[in-house]
Amino acid sequence: MAELFKNIYNENFINEFSSIISKTYNNFDTSSFTKTIFNNNWKQLELKGRMRHISNVLNTHLEGGFKNQVNLLLRAIEEMQRVGRRESSIEFMFIPDFIEVYGINYYDISTKAFEKITQFTSCEFAVRPFILKYPEKMILQMKTWSKHKQATVRRLSTEGCRPRLPWAMAIPFLKKDPTPILSILKHLKNDSSEAVRRSVANNLNDISKDNPKVVLQLATKWKGASEEIDWLIKHGCRTLLKQGGSEVMQLFGFGAVDKIAIQHFKIHTPKVKIGDSLTFSFQLKNNTNTPLKLRLEYGLYYQKANTSLAKKVFKISEKIYSENSITEIMRKQSFKIITTRKFHLGKHQVSIIINGVEFSSLDFKLTN
Repeated sequence: MAELFKNIYNENFINEFSSIISKTYNNFDTSSFTKTIFNNNWKQLELKGRMRHISNVLNTHLEGGFKNQVNLLLRAIEEMQRVGRRESSIEFMFIPDFIEVYGINYYDISTKAFEKITQFTSCEFAVRPFILKYPEKMILQMKTWSKHKQATVRRLSTEGCRPRLPWAMAIPFLKKDPTPILSILKHLKNDSSEAVRRSVANNLNDISKDNPKVVLQLATKWKGASEEIDWLIKHGCRTLLKQGGSEVMQLFGFGAVDKIAIQHFKIHTPKVKIGDSLTFSFQLKNNTNTPLKLRLEYGLYYQKANTSLAKKVFKISEKIYSENSITEIMRKQSFKIITTRKFHLGKHQVSIIINGVEFSSLDFKLTN
């Protein structure tokens, strides 16, 4: 069995961190810190719970007020960088979590700390309560960070203000109206860092779920400026593409499919046991005398607890299909148990989707 991700916080890691921080803070009680971390509830805590627990224990083991505590943590980061601890280590995200919990009323100290800490480990989750509490000041701060010389700080300026950042609290006022952050995205779309450009794309994708017209307008305006920007806007439109709207399809060159036929659509596993895979096949026929650019997908209709069906779209291919051609296609869809989806027994469906247009669907059953 694979090691649980939450176990990145283990005794070796805590001992390592204790040793490093004690080099810059002589009064740090490493024995008490370790003992308090591994209390009776430790094994039951999940990843974010362990982060928060370490933050709370740190607060009781670092002397002085918040400003002094932050200085001690920044000195510990400098020591970790000195000894070669790699940057962007996710296990150190309890440090920005500490700022989130104990620094929310110390705006200036906290934002200056975020700027330094994000160059070592990501602060994208921790800045969000600050955006909610200090919306105008934080948007201005994000704009300032978007011009920073360090790519990790520029990335924070766009990743931190994503309206729907996964695993984080949403930012309702940006879901309603993303206008305040559009200048950040426009500025960073040409960034030299791929990580920053990818963050811009992810931000656009978030915005598209609540304000699709905003993203379509930007994508139309930016398209063709460069290969990098074309990739960025397409990645930013990935949810819109899965939804299959005609405007977004036309934007990326996917035309009408009235001359396309799906034939011999067949499910090879009409009964699928949990843990096994659905297997299906079909033929795609291009009945025209010209090659066609097609985005080929399938919709998987999962049964919900109330027996209704909910569709999730999966991509098969995106390419040019030759004129007067017949293409054989077979696909498998796993029903292996995963933590992010609960399976319900009974009727499911699978359908074929071409350029956003859904063709016929077939039923199959999920069983034990």
